[in-house]
Amino acid sequence: MASFIIEGGHKLSGEIVPQGAKNEALQVICAVLLTSEKVTIHNIPDILDVNNLIVLLGEMGVKTDHPAPGTYTFQADNVDLDYLQTEEFFKKSMSLRGSVMLVGPLVARFGYALIPKPGGDKIGRRRLDTHFLGIQKLGADFQYDAEQQAYKVKSEKLQGAYILLDEASVTGTANILMASVLAEGQTTIYNAACEPYLQQLTKMLSRMGAKINGLASNRLTIEGVENLHGCDHTILPDMIEVGSFIGMAAMTSSELRIKNVSYSDLGIIPDAFRKFGITVNQENDDILIPAQESYTIDTFIDGSIMTIADAPWPGLTPDLLSVFLVVATQANGSVLIHQKMFESRLFFVDKLIDMGAQIILCDPHRATVIGSARRYPLRATNMVSPDIRAGIAMLIAAMSAQGTSRIHNIDQIDRGYQDIDKRLNALGARITRI
Repeated sequence: MASFIIEGGHKLSGEIVPQGAKNEALQVICAVLLTSEKVTIHNIPDILDVNNLIVLLGEMGVKTDHPAPGTYTFQADNVDLDYLQTEEFFKKSMSLRGSVMLVGPLVARFGYALIPKPGGDKIGRRRLDTHFLGIQKLGADFQYDAEQQAYKVKSEKLQGAYILLDEASVTGTANILMASVLAEGQTTIYNAACEPYLQQLTKMLSRMGAKINGLASNRLTIEGVENLHGCDHTILPDMIEVGSFIGMAAMTSSELRIKNVSYSDLGIIPDAFRKFGITVNQENDDILIPAQESYTIDTFIDGSIMTIADAPWPGLTPDLLSVFLVVATQANGSVLIHQKMFESRLFFVDKLIDMGAQIILCDPHRATVIGSARRYPLRATNMVSPDIRAGIAMLIAAMSAQGTSRIHNIDQIDRGYQDIDKRLNALGARITRI
């Protein structure tokens, strides 16, 4: 198990370019199964989750090539469906949450999919009902094999349907959208997620020949087509990395320029940091965070304590709440962090409390942070990363702390952040990988 040793208290300076968006990459790479023609995708992040998905597709018979850094070509003209029955497929797909998005493309094009219960972060229940109920409404038959602990999906020919999602699930919407583009007739997906990742997937499918209306809305209308074609697609910068770098700059009192962030796709993320008193300057498509020795959390208009909560897009992404929580520990003022979607994502706060943070964990979904206004800097400690986002929050805390910290199980961080130690060390951090 790899670990980071972090010598805290060092300021950052310089420029950093965010990687390609992890969540988008997992969706658009699964979409290559919808056509037998070559698909080229640029700005693919070099991270564990994405690399494991690419390897899995290669084992399934998808031809993959890596002609340039960040660029891959895929051609799914000879997919081996028998591989889905192998122990190797079960092992690899169970360890990768994004593998669930193979179901839609496989059943749409080949009429068959098999998927074990997927893995991923240990952040509480992450049910798959939305995925399966939507694809069932298109005419697929789902059967659960208790012995294999796998779902078998079959369909002669998917038929368009009206689908009202019980929740605006990002991956659920992506899965159903990819299944519906080859279904016969018209499909309507209502209460659809509309995050930039979904918008990007929709644009890519449209370039492949899909007929989709309702881009960036919560109502998608799809006219099924007989087949799709190849295309070129470029992945957006990762908004979660952008937010993480803003948090790092604030916590370490550093001046940092974040390059080429696709500012128009960040939604309310910059304004959410501004509510914490952090100066976020837009300069063309860059974000400049000036060095700040202090920052003060706003209150609501009536003077009551600020609440930061996650919500479906265009609300605040849940993947950044761990970063906001850490940033609040050194702010002037207090805030209630309300993590609505996952009931285990706040459990890492016990380590922050060990570091001297004043946090009250109200319940699995809510934590009140009483900022110390830097009067009581965080202390170094040993930690274990339980998931990707808690891992980066722990790293931010350690970079701002007095002394030397250790973070174990950093494979969790590597799943979502490309060469994070090397990139931050180039800016002045002191992070050693062992």
